[in-house]
Amino acid sequence: MFKIGDKIIYPMQGAGIIDRVEEKEISQVKCNYFIINMVNNTMQVMIPQDKISTSGIRPVSDEETLELVLQSFSTDDAQLGDALNYKERYQTNLRKVKSGDLKEGSEVVRDLLLLNSKKPLNSSEKQMLNTAKKLLVGEISLIKNITEAEASNLINSVIA
Repeated sequence: MFKIGDKIIYPMQGAGIIDRVEEKEISQVKCNYFIINMVNNTMQVMIPQDKISTSGIRPVSDEETLELVLQSFSTDDAQLGDALNYKERYQTNLRKVKSGDLKEGSEVVRDLLLLNSKKPLNSSEKQMLNTAKKLLVGEISLIKNITEAEASNLINSVIA
């Protein structure tokens, strides 16, 4: 399914690149692990090869999907606004961010930015926005092969 050099998204961790496969012995059991270098930080993640299909890891999205996602920032499709109370909104956003899906994560960014333009976000929602935006920036940087700063600027230009 995955191979060395593949660009991946690991839900709640972000974008990464499969660097190598290593055999490790843990608790006297030998297993092959994918070693993934995360792009948002210097962290490396080890995932057993036989568990990768159940880990939620997916390939990065393609350019076409990204363009549709970026277009959604300029539409009035924001779903959350004031329709849900804080707790429901937070749970909905958390589920979307945990999904690791590009579209759902971008909806969290879009909806919280819209909400923030109407009223200040509380600290939990600010943290949620920062997390979702960081994950979005990481995926955009891999899709477009640009730096995270350039990806962040791209998001900001679409939002403006």
